[in-house]
Amino acid sequence: MLKKTICTILLITAGLNFSVAAQNKTIVNDANAGKMLLGKHLLSLQWISWDRFGAATVANRKGVYYIKGEQKQRGGSDYLKVDGMITEINAKKFKFDGVIETQISHINGGAPCRREGEMTFAVTGKRKYWRLQEMDNPCDGVTDYVDIYFR
Repeated sequence: MLKKTICTILLITAGLNFSVAAQNKTIVNDANAGKMLLGKHLLSLQWISWDRFGAATVANRKGVYYIKGEQKQRGGSDYLKVDGMITEINAKKFKFDGVIETQISHINGGAPCRREGEMTFAVTGKRKYWRLQEMDNPCDGVTDYVDIYFR
């Protein structure tokens, strides 16, 4: 009886571990949107420049989509950094869990501002980019437009 109970516990535990691992993969609800996200994209924050974009790269590693990118001001210290995991992809939006850090000389006293956790990027209207939906800068009373452009 004890042997049967131990085997049952092991089977249940093995099943739970598999479920947890499966949940860590990016949920892709739209295959075309998933394909669109992969690769290198232009990246921008309106405070830095509309003329000199940064770059962000989306990679799929074992079913998990990751994004990492940066935009730097030419000749200055302003920057935008994006780094994290894409948790869910839909036709017009994706969920991101990670860090977005900005440093703009005239915002937040010129100190870095860091957002962490789950955020959403979405396409609205006929725009050719995904825009961060949590636009309110948490460190100052301004609105940030963080955009990731279609390839």
